[in-house]
Amino acid sequence: MSEIFATTGTIAAIATAVVPQQGSVGIVRVSGSQAMAIAQSLFHAPGRQVWESHRILYGYIRHPQTQQLVDEALLLIMKAPRSYTREDVVEFHCHGGIMAVQQVLQLCLENGARLAQPGEFTLRAFLNGRLDLTQAEGIADLVGAKSPQAAQSALAGLQGKLAHPIRQLRANCLDILAEIEARIDFEEDLPPLDDKAIISEIDKIAAEITRLLATKDQGELLRTGLKVAIVGRPNVGKSSLLNAWSRSDRAIVTDLPGTTRDVVESQLVVGGIPVQVLDTAGIRETTDQVEKIGVERSHLAANAADLVLLTIDASASWTEGDQEIYEKVQHRPLIIVINKIDLVEESERTTLQSKIPVALKAHQGSDSKSKIFTAAAQNQGIDALETAILEIVQTGKVQAADMDLAINQRQAAALTQAKMSLEQVQATIAQQFPLDFWTIDLRGAIQALGEITGEEVTESVLERIFSRFCIGK
Repeated sequence: MSEIFATTGTIAAIATAVVPQQGSVGIVRVSGSQAMAIAQSLFHAPGRQVWESHRILYGYIRHPQTQQLVDEALLLIMKAPRSYTREDVVEFHCHGGIMAVQQVLQLCLENGARLAQPGEFTLRAFLNGRLDLTQAEGIADLVGAKSPQAAQSALAGLQGKLAHPIRQLRANCLDILAEIEARIDFEEDLPPLDDKAIISEIDKIAAEITRLLATKDQGELLRTGLKVAIVGRPNVGKSSLLNAWSRSDRAIVTDLPGTTRDVVESQLVVGGIPVQVLDTAGIRETTDQVEKIGVERSHLAANAADLVLLTIDASASWTEGDQEIYEKVQHRPLIIVINKIDLVEESERTTLQSKIPVALKAHQGSDSKSKIFTAAAQNQGIDALETAILEIVQTGKVQAADMDLAINQRQAAALTQAKMSLEQVQATIAQQFPLDFWTIDLRGAIQALGEITGEEVTESVLERIFSRFCIGK
């Protein structure tokens, strides 16, 4: 039996981040049948405070044998089943930092609790029927959310907005299975099965699965973000673009070419999507060994990025160096950023656009938004750049119809399996196989849908999900 399934006994863990000299509050969480006994042995509440569920007590944590004072704290009591795990839960709200919470945790472990495994509190909530798997994964996504939109998507999962349609699809499959099995068991007593009606119902289920699968790419963007590399020749304004975009001075900006020698990163949020922006070293032939390493890293960053911003200097027009860089990155999703437009006349823009490769039109289509004019040093053009990035995201990946629903890879794999099973059912019907054959793949679809919410789940699936949680959650 896996460690993550060792859910007996009372568990304890620090439920907040432990940072030296930072954080005003640290929480030690205890769950299980001995939680109240541990709290009563460690916590002393002065006066006539009542020890009842969903009440916060004020007092002191003391060593039960020596009575040495450990911390002045609050105690939150949540008795079963009205708690996160549906077990008795107590939380010691201590002073933040390192020492207080660690001493309190150690006392809990010495008085009957064991250290919780990663994700074990949420695992117990699942096993006790408090949450389904989609809600549990929503909690993990909420903790790791990198943007407000990602947090909203995670909250939607936590509220059951994904679980409800999945359960409905599974119920519909179970209804079809019941119809088929009734004909197998009581063929002489029931009218013939309506093949067309069965196929029509399966079509509806498959269409809904397809709609849910369409949210996978958007879900990945919300969870992992978009990696954008700014590339170009030296001194075209790449670092100025990063600084203007991030509203900071992350990159050094000078008039000297080759100032940036390494990749500089900045984390942004564009249209609710986390964006990791990489400002790379100027790409050119050089004998400087340090700069040469920076150029090599620029090429690596461009090849690893989801989107490349090829930045050129409007005052220098389209150069041979720009063309060489373009040829190396044109296989990637691409936006041409024409920077320093404050240094050229309005009439020169049209002339400049005509010099940009015709291949760009074939690469991006006729969309003029693939070329953006900026004056990074003057903070101009950033809004247009963000709009262009979002348009490429929406056309290059499947845009979720309902941003509240954004499935993850595990859920997508199960939905794909369910859809394939349903397609096999339809093929079996078309080939006029006996009814017993219909039920085989239909059961496969039901099992795959059940794996998403946890109605059909294996130990290995649970271990894979909850082992990614932090200890204390």
